[in-house]
Amino acid sequence: MANVGVLGAGSWGTALSILLYENGHQVSVWSIDKAEVEMLTQKREHETKLPGVKLPEDMVITNDLKEAVTDRDFLVLAVPSPFTRATAKSMSPYIKEGQIIVDVAKGIEETTLMTLSQQIEEEIPQADVAVLSGPSHAEEVGRKLPTTCVIGAKTRKTAEYLQSMFISRVFRVYTSPDILGIELGGSLKNVIALAAGIADGLGYGDNTKAALITRGIAEIARLGVKMGGKIETFTGLTGIGDLIVTCASVHSRNRKAGFLIGQGRTMEQAMEEVKMVVEGVYSAKAAAKLAKEYGVSMPIVDQVNAVLFEGKNPAEAVDELMLREHKSEHASLPWPGEA
Repeated sequence: MANVGVLGAGSWGTALSILLYENGHQVSVWSIDKAEVEMLTQKREHETKLPGVKLPEDMVITNDLKEAVTDRDFLVLAVPSPFTRATAKSMSPYIKEGQIIVDVAKGIEETTLMTLSQQIEEEIPQADVAVLSGPSHAEEVGRKLPTTCVIGAKTRKTAEYLQSMFISRVFRVYTSPDILGIELGGSLKNVIALAAGIADGLGYGDNTKAALITRGIAEIARLGVKMGGKIETFTGLTGIGDLIVTCASVHSRNRKAGFLIGQGRTMEQAMEEVKMVVEGVYSAKAAAKLAKEYGVSMPIVDQVNAVLFEGKNPAEAVDELMLREHKSEHASLPWPGEA
């Protein structure tokens, strides 16, 4: 049995805390929001973000950060990506040398273009930082529906330790050394999911969504490999797998925000209506900056940015994607008789 601290009591943090508890671990959950702590303590349920999923009566819910992180075998950092750096900075004074921290959020910092694990390492250099990602909506994990994820870590020892902590009959976990690829796939797919939602909001069909998913993973992989990620990662659970579920699921906040934008809402109105952090909005500008920095073509990402931040008409954005210059799907494939 491990002693685990979960930082962040939103839908994902809550679902993972229950999973870890049912795996036999001692689990405490921290939230910076005193009202959220009071609700979870009294109701034993996150009524707004994960309704119907009950927390065990003996699970500790706390607002005390020092209490939440001290003397834990490992920590799960589940705060939304815009708050990862600030939370890590607040945690740092209480973190021991070699403390395992597994980040489960997804995003890229717009100002520094750093992934979440890189931000955590900058703020807590003494920590052993890992990541957990994959096609895994909290609503389904909370209902104990079969799910598969990947643990990315710097060493096999840490990866396999965390694998053994999380894995269950309904939560299968694989391991990978490609932390960068895992994080890029998890972050960039949210931008593509906004595009898929916009297409749904415009009333387009399955053909459109299939095209966006396929060309979307091509964009993600082009950038990811150029940055040092591995192609196997982008064709796996944390690449195409996570992209499919985020583009297609009714649980996807990114797809939902895109859908509302496709129906005519502004980005701000869509985010307000979703009532949860829409990670793709925060990653979209960072994705465009990375594409420019690494000289990678990402036309879907470019059009999403234009719709979100420049007021571009979504239907016009789709037209521009469709009517771009003629291309081969895989330019590296030779034609017969050509050198």
